Amino acid sequence: MNNSMISSAVSMAGIQQRLDLLADNIANVNTVGYKSKGATFEDTLTSIVKQEPGMGRTSRATPLGIQVGYGSRMTSITRDYSQGAIKDTGKDTDLAIQGNGLFAVQANGQKAWTREGDFHIQPDPMDNRLAYLVTSQGHYVLDKNNAPITVPAGSKLQIDANGNIKATLGQTTSNLGQAIQLVSPQRPEALEQRADNLFVLTAGANEADVLASNDTLPQNKQASLRQGALEESNVDLTTEMSEMLQVQRAYQLSARALTSSDTMTNLANNLRG
Repeated sequence: MNNSMISSAVSMAGIQQRLDLLADNIANVNTVGYKSKGATFEDTLTSIVKQEPGMGRTSRATPLGIQVGYGSRMTSITRDYSQGAIKDTGKDTDLAIQGNGLFAVQANGQKAWTREGDFHIQPDPMDNRLAYLVTSQGHYVLDKNNAPITVPAGSKLQIDANGNIKATLGQTTSNLGQAIQLVSPQRPEALEQRADNLFVLTAGANEADVLASNDTLPQNKQASLRQGALEESNVDLTTEMSEMLQVQRAYQLSARALTSSDTMTNLANNLRG
């Protein structure tokens, strides 16, 4: 396989990964609290093809030799944690985070984190007087003691900017003594995205090194909650569509280069015959 075929094939594989990321962003343009993803690319291994000394000229400004590349490859996926727009909903279990913060949840027995604040009340099957605060996927929302938040069944919630919860049932309003756990990512690169818009720690990462409790941060760096509102996805659809068109053109160019190389190879083989 000649160099042009290798370069085209490697580039097409990298461009396909970029297309997958763009498609993922576009698919989540309406996902609550979704953070858009980006990609970093770098050149693959390059080599220098030497030229004969006779190719040198006194007027030549460049050294002898041709640098031959083999396309590019994706080296890392980055995430844009910038604030998404806040949309009022008026629902008492909808919460939007303002600032750099994440909700702590329990998903499938494992601790995870999310920005998605469209919570629901789920009845406790063991006690009809109680209910759990859960995410839209049914994961338990955790309080500051890492316990699932329980509220009186049928109550209306009041949640302040620090996550403290009061419940009104009938004419009685009571302080539940529970507060929604908010953490701030200090090393976001140590968080790995999973399904259901969740983040978990990467292998070997320690929670205390990656996340800081919102309460321990200086006042001007603390995130706050806004009840009756949701944070929209921070995906810019116009930018994503424009970039997708550019990436598709690059993919078509690489595919055409691969086809041309294949055609030339077949011609050369027929000449030998």
